[in-house]
Amino acid sequence: MSSVSAIDLNRPQRFSQFQSQTAAQPEFAGKKQRSEKTVKTVAALSSLAGMSAVLTLIAHRQGLPVNPKVLKDMPLKEWPFFKIAKKGVPNQKLMEIEEKEILALASGSVAGGLLGGALVDKDNMQGKFREAITQMLGNVIVPVAFVGGMSRIYSKYEKTIKDAMPQFKNVKTDFMKGVNRFIKIVPAVGLTFAALGTGIYTGSKVTNFINEKFFGQKKERKIKTTDFAPHVDDICLAVTLMGAKDSPLASTITRTVPLFLSVPGYQVGKAKN
Repeated sequence: MSSVSAIDLNRPQRFSQFQSQTAAQPEFAGKKQRSEKTVKTVAALSSLAGMSAVLTLIAHRQGLPVNPKVLKDMPLKEWPFFKIAKKGVPNQKLMEIEEKEILALASGSVAGGLLGGALVDKDNMQGKFREAITQMLGNVIVPVAFVGGMSRIYSKYEKTIKDAMPQFKNVKTDFMKGVNRFIKIVPAVGLTFAALGTGIYTGSKVTNFINEKFFGQKKERKIKTTDFAPHVDDICLAVTLMGAKDSPLASTITRTVPLFLSVPGYQVGKAKN
């Protein structure tokens, strides 16, 4: 009987504690979800802003119009950020995006992502700095160095390589002439993507080494689909190697490069520890 009288009816029981925790869980999950959505939104906007600032500086250094007062009187398609080469028009002034511009744009994107992440997610800055190294070194600097180096080697022996490619003789149709042109560009395309793949693989190994030695992260970072986003420029480089640098196709691809280069900054801005 003493055990029955010892029960304290005012004391919260375990079932009620479990019930209150369960009831609170959806609200907590909702807050977490909204927070992650905010981080991703700010990461996207800040990386885009950082890339855009650098893109404007590049256009200015190349002597292209960037003054808002001048741009407002120009058709949107004539703005340096959107202008595409017109077939048969010589000496067109177009924005050039090559190795040094790619590195600058990626740096602006990553800096923007870091800044945005610091504003809304400062508790995960170690992860963001680690991702910044991964993106810049593994996904930009090393692969671009590989592709750029291959481009220079190819340019040196371009005529010899093209002359060595087999060709169909006495062709009369446009289709067969196109086949002959395609055969000549196969080495350029193949070498470009071989260099790109080797560069991304090497960059991944380098960043994994740095992450383990300096950040104590032993888990190996796998190559992700988004790691290829900064390398749309390499498609343009392949087109350039075909001898069509100022073609509508090449300049169209070039115009998309800055947008894809905002992806590294986004990955940095939303990274966790």
